[in-house]
Amino acid sequence: MPARDPDDLAALRAAADILGIDDLLSEEERATRDRVRAFVDAEIRPHIADWYERAVFPVELAPMLGELGVLGMSLDGYGCAGRSAVEYGLAAMELEAGDSGIRTFVSVQGALAMSSIHRFGSEEQKQEWLPRLASGRAIASFALTEPTAGSDPASMATFARREGDDWVLSGAKRWIGLGSIAQVAVVWAQTDEGVRGFLVPTDAPGLSVAVLGPKLSMRASVQTELRFDDVRLPASAQLPGARGLRAPFAGLGEARYGIAWGAMGAARDSFEAALRHSLRRVQFGRPIAAFQLTQQKLADMAVEIQKGTLLALHLGRRKDAGILTPEQISLAKLGNVREALTIAREARTILGGEGILLEHSPLRHAANLESVRTYEGTDEVHTLVLGQHLTGLAAFR
Repeated sequence: MPARDPDDLAALRAAADILGIDDLLSEEERATRDRVRAFVDAEIRPHIADWYERAVFPVELAPMLGELGVLGMSLDGYGCAGRSAVEYGLAAMELEAGDSGIRTFVSVQGALAMSSIHRFGSEEQKQEWLPRLASGRAIASFALTEPTAGSDPASMATFARREGDDWVLSGAKRWIGLGSIAQVAVVWAQTDEGVRGFLVPTDAPGLSVAVLGPKLSMRASVQTELRFDDVRLPASAQLPGARGLRAPFAGLGEARYGIAWGAMGAARDSFEAALRHSLRRVQFGRPIAAFQLTQQKLADMAVEIQKGTLLALHLGRRKDAGILTPEQISLAKLGNVREALTIAREARTILGGEGILLEHSPLRHAANLESVRTYEGTDEVHTLVLGQHLTGLAAFR
């Protein structure tokens, strides 16, 4: 059998789809995936090494992503695309094959901020923000995590107190994606009536934003700290339907679902880089793809990518059927990110010393996945979610 052509990416992908997962997708789902894949190839791949090295997020991508229809992709109305959960998952996978930072932008904007406004906002709030956010003409952040409240959001210290008809917001949020480029922040705060959500314009007096860095991961992305020094908000800033921690957790569930798909995009891109390099790289008179140890690495990667993609697709079908549960999302987020990180690291070994250069993706994906592994619930948190489901006993406290 002749060696596969490293330049025939379509043939390599067909060979790597050992289980025929493509056959499980509808024509419409494949068309959505291919459209996002073409966008990534044209608009992200040629530039991502430069963005990553300079540690910048290209804000000019926002309206382009809006035109692509991936911002608030699964939401209905208000200029949103209203696509299925599977289509959104496929889009997340392709975007993260480009870079985790780009998928994170889409996740923060759509799965976290826009879904919160869509689900819990007033009609006036939806009309004001959702069309602009869906088009990328405006950017939103989602502010839940605090300097002393990460995995334990119930201990948040940010507080909103009533003063007449107004709310006065004080406190700090940390590791807030898009905070310095957003026009509005969905902020979660304690009140005398429990946790509530607020829409806070980022130019509000008393709000200050600091960009976090320098970073070793997620460099083509923006993470910030927000500080609220008696920020005064009108009563209309409150999300009327958001009561208690279940409200922000709803957005986190949406984001975690997208991560289960996205991680497999990073894994697949790392695998493809390693496979193509192994077919080109000649040592001891043969392509290194012909050696048993290299083939074992490639086979192990392919097995986990196929399993993880099937798992993500299974979640998508359940989500579209309205029967997806939080513990199922935890299982997929935990398992797929963990395996994707292992795959990215292993792919780098096949590239050898060349693998530390930014022109190759695996080590960049591995660095990014260290952040993906941490945000939207650490491995430890998702492990304990599964443990509680299995035993009926909560081990968090």
